[in-house]
Amino acid sequence: VEVKIEVVIPEKERSKEEMSPNGKASPLIYKVNGTARHYHLEEHPIASNPYHNPKDVVEASVCHVKDLENGQMREVDLGCGKALLIKESGEFHAVGHKCPHYGAPLVKGVLSKGRVRCPWHGACFNIGTGDIEDFPGLDSLPRFQVKIEKEKVYIRASKQALQTQRRTKMMAKCISLSNYNLSSTNVLIIGAGAAGLVCAETLRQEGFSDRIVMCTMDRHLPYDRPKLSKSMDSHPEQIALRPKEFFRTYDIEVLTEMQVAAVDIKNKTAVFKDGFKMEYNKLLIATGNTPKALSCKGKEVENVFNIRTPEDANRVVKLATSKNVVIVGASFLGMEVAAYLTERAHSVSLVELEEVPFKKFFGERVGRAVMKMFESNRVKFYMQTEVSELREQEGKLKEVVLKSGKVLRADVCVVGVGAVPATGFLKQSGINIDSKGFVVVNKMMQTNIPGVFAAGDAVTFPLALRNNKKVNVPHWQMAHMHGRIAALNMLAHGMEISTVPYLWTAMFGKSIRYAGHGEGFDDVVIQGDLDELKFVAFYTK
Repeated sequence: VEVKIEVVIPEKERSKEEMSPNGKASPLIYKVNGTARHYHLEEHPIASNPYHNPKDVVEASVCHVKDLENGQMREVDLGCGKALLIKESGEFHAVGHKCPHYGAPLVKGVLSKGRVRCPWHGACFNIGTGDIEDFPGLDSLPRFQVKIEKEKVYIRASKQALQTQRRTKMMAKCISLSNYNLSSTNVLIIGAGAAGLVCAETLRQEGFSDRIVMCTMDRHLPYDRPKLSKSMDSHPEQIALRPKEFFRTYDIEVLTEMQVAAVDIKNKTAVFKDGFKMEYNKLLIATGNTPKALSCKGKEVENVFNIRTPEDANRVVKLATSKNVVIVGASFLGMEVAAYLTERAHSVSLVELEEVPFKKFFGERVGRAVMKMFESNRVKFYMQTEVSELREQEGKLKEVVLKSGKVLRADVCVVGVGAVPATGFLKQSGINIDSKGFVVVNKMMQTNIPGVFAAGDAVTFPLALRNNKKVNVPHWQMAHMHGRIAALNMLAHGMEISTVPYLWTAMFGKSIRYAGHGEGFDDVVIQGDLDELKFVAFYTK
């Protein structure tokens, strides 16, 4: 018996096919601050309607109706590409089979309550619409039409969608951009990481058609920051989250190398370091954090790096090749950099104040197992000590001196000793900042100031699964979700955050995935084999 899949355009997207007499899509109306505004819906080229070209559509019988039980998924081949066929509550659904984030096979993921969750990094998709509902990643899955005929299941799909395996949600465009005053915007987003970008995209997806300006101290458009320590020789354009044309198409303006020095909440104005001022109606603070520097003697020596930009990462790889590397701090960044450089460098040494890596986060037993894996890959650990001096020769780093008295040869040093929230510019603003410098927000990502929102690594927010305890969760996935929730609440949707935190780290071909928030655990229950690194650890209290 065969299964058949067909691409269906949801009602929402079909409306753009209804043309107005002049041949352009009829504009829809969206209210911003009570004013009716017109906008035209645009769609990313990869999400084009498959029915424009009948040659682009493929239909195939893929299985018998009894081949799948409820709650089962199967990857099926339509000849020119694959789809994921799902049966839940007696109904068949078909969507793209690869996660749009890094291409993981979703058939190995988890199906639960109408959603499929990616096996690698936890992104989550609605099986009925294909829409992304948890992050990381920006795109949704294409959805294909399924029909049952004579006990056979058929899928009808666009060849293009089968090949791209992703769908960018429909977005509004800004109306009459040329009429704007350069020094005022409806939405100003400070920071161009995941939180800032998802906020801007969500506003456009929800039909917001006014001006959006993002500003960043970085010289690049938003990029995939986790790759800086996991894939250090990536160039900026290889890790860009969206191409340049995307920002032009959807009128999301990005001001690069622009630093905000102060925010005047009374006059709703951001003051930039160069004196430029910009008025806003709604503000998102998504500045992330700033790496801590070493405070020892010789800290200004050349070839000592905090990895903050693609250029930093590229430079470290170049300098480390066949040379001696010292990494200070067994943080996620420090450990990932150590793992990446072992095959390239002559030697890799890691200096850490704790007795085992990740002790506060993963506990001592898991930390030790990870340390053992590193030692078997030639990484030398110097634990329970810190750096007392960086010595140079002709201005360049030559040796790292430890407080224990040990002297390490070093041509390059990477510092990963933690970070502080990049919120210094808000000190006199009246926006509520806690004693550690984090911006305090509620479940809707709102600060104490109306119209001012904050998201990402620089905030503390109430975590639903820990009885609304105020926490800071500096994970890539969480930054995406913060940006989405902030955008929806700028549009007065009243949406609260309830996401489960999730992070992953990858080292020597092994990946550790962590769900939840285990801060304050007093016992670790381990199932499986720690020595083989095939285990699950439960953090309990």
